[in-house]
Amino acid sequence: MLGWIIGTGLLIGAGMLIAGIYNGLARLRVAAESAWSDIDVQLKKRYDLVPSLVETVKGYAKHERETLDAVISARSQAMAAGNPGDQAKSENFLTGALKSLFALSEAYPDLKANTNFVELQAQFERIEDDIEGARRYYNAVVRDYNTRVDLFPSNIIANLFRFLKREFFELDSPAERNPIKPDFS
Repeated sequence: MLGWIIGTGLLIGAGMLIAGIYNGLARLRVAAESAWSDIDVQLKKRYDLVPSLVETVKGYAKHERETLDAVISARSQAMAAGNPGDQAKSENFLTGALKSLFALSEAYPDLKANTNFVELQAQFERIEDDIEGARRYYNAVVRDYNTRVDLFPSNIIANLFRFLKREFFELDSPAERNPIKPDFS
């Protein structure tokens, strides 16, 4: 009788441990999916601003067709990306194209003074800050999730129930990690 009680207690304890680990992994997976959704929302805001920016610049910089086409192409690639790795690569490409577009304002003083262009630049800055915050949160959640997937005994439950590690949303270009050096010349 005592053996049966101990056996039942051990089974209940093991079941509670498994359920606790499973629920913890599931919570982190949902948090990672939610964090990715937050990034996606911010990126869509950014994508929606690109056509307005291109149209504003087009009126002033008629001879910069190559730069405008590069921005449009980069936007299309970024919108088509699926997983965090592909998204990060396409976002790096779009960021570079946008930097080239904003750099045109130096060559076209009328564009630089245009209120629509100035407002679009401000909106892009706000969205870039929001994207950066969303990326940090997403990567923090993915770090916690991946750690749980790797650690014992949760790795056993993760493998059993197919909790797969997630990709980080990382910068692809080493140049993107360097601080921007303003040129006041």
